[in-house]
Amino acid sequence: MELSSPLKYTGDPRTAVDRAAALESAGLDAVWVAEAYGFDSPTIMGYLAARTERMRIGSAVLNVYSRSPALIAQTAAGLDALTGGRALLGIGASGPQVVEGWHGRRYDRPLGRTREVIELSRRIWRREVIEHRGITDLPLPPEKGGTLGKPLKLLTHPVRDTIPVYVAALGPANVRMTAELADGWLPFLYAPEHAAQVWGPSLAEGAAKRDPALGPLAVVAGGLLAVDDDAEAVHDLMRPTVALYVGGMGAPGRNFYHDLICSYGYEAAAAAIQEHYLAGRRKEAETAVPAELLARICLAGPEGHVRERVEAFRESGVTMLNVTPVGADPARLIERVRGWL
Repeated sequence: MELSSPLKYTGDPRTAVDRAAALESAGLDAVWVAEAYGFDSPTIMGYLAARTERMRIGSAVLNVYSRSPALIAQTAAGLDALTGGRALLGIGASGPQVVEGWHGRRYDRPLGRTREVIELSRRIWRREVIEHRGITDLPLPPEKGGTLGKPLKLLTHPVRDTIPVYVAALGPANVRMTAELADGWLPFLYAPEHAAQVWGPSLAEGAAKRDPALGPLAVVAGGLLAVDDDAEAVHDLMRPTVALYVGGMGAPGRNFYHDLICSYGYEAAAAAIQEHYLAGRRKEAETAVPAELLARICLAGPEGHVRERVEAFRESGVTMLNVTPVGADPARLIERVRGWL
């Protein structure tokens, strides 16, 4: 099992990059750069490329609405060139909160758009001539200043003609498509004890259609990491994040994270979190997050317990443990866990 960490996307990005670069020598295999509606991910990934030498650098995630498929492919190819073949393209449909509320784009056909980005990106990296009629807007006809009828191929030569594509997916149909088409899967709020029940059928159905040339599906998941610290205090650090996503990332009936927690069996808690959060009662929403859920999505406590949690993630199918080290010496913590893998 490999080891990665998400880059903190609030605060000073230069400080976050400095911390991530320091973890490279500690044994970190990859870093994932989020975007949401903070700083854009590719700019920070380019800075990471200049500050690191070995570890892979991934977007987690670029949404498939605010950029065209061609631009997403160009961006990944450029990052791959800057890193010498270390780029990972993490994409996803995000949700209405970000797509409609921030980007002002209609949130429609998320699976079709994701599939289109995957297929077109791979064709573009192979430098195929692209003539495509799909979901994305068509070019303008010649009389309006466009070049309709003149298909193009990528002008520059990518370092690799294939770049690993990871998809952030939670719902059954999206997970099924991810298992069929993607190189890797980026689930969020992942509780290994529930993974087989919630996602097992969708993963199996997608895998049955998978091209063997893609190899096995990589799975990237994890949580806050702390060894020998007060586990409850670490879990409390995760409460605001869970409350934000379950309670505020979407209206009632349009929140995928709320639906996920319900599928874990915490329907009453999910309803309470959402009710409090949307009413502006943030602290009450955080308090409503179940302690059992926090214990399952985090890796915190005495060494023996944390090692058991690592094995639980591994046994559930995780191939890259994605952790956020908590404490005064993150590099030492990464080295310690690296030794267990």
